[in-house]
Amino acid sequence: AMAQAALGAAGLHFDELNKLRVLEPEVAAQTAQLREQCRAFVDKTAEFQNIVDSLIELVDQLAKAVESEKMKAIGARNLLKSIAKQREAQEQQLQTLIAEKKMQLERYRIEYETLCKIEADQNEFIDQFIFQK
Repeated sequence: AMAQAALGAAGLHFDELNKLRVLEPEVAAQTAQLREQCRAFVDKTAEFQNIVDSLIELVDQLAKAVESEKMKAIGARNLLKSIAKQREAQEQQLQTLIAEKKMQLERYRIEYETLCKIEADQNEFIDQFIFQK
């Protein structure tokens, strides 16, 4: 015991296997425990980093999918606008055609009335000519 005290004063200690050590057995045990805790902490940190990385990757994929759907929606909206403009242009063309046909119909009606009047005049002339004989 006296030798152990003298060695302890010199900073040397015996462990449970009676090997000579520089650290006290309790300090050595605490150091080993701390080393294990540090290892576990580093492992947990690495695991957390992997989870964060996969989350970031997932969010990136989601952002790309959202962007793609947004582009599709914009394309569809533009297509609908152009179809609506085409329909408007077609409608205007048809309205113009209807107006032209109405004017043509009016010209034909006037021409028909004129021809009817001429026919009536000619029939009257023929009747008078026949009665004169």
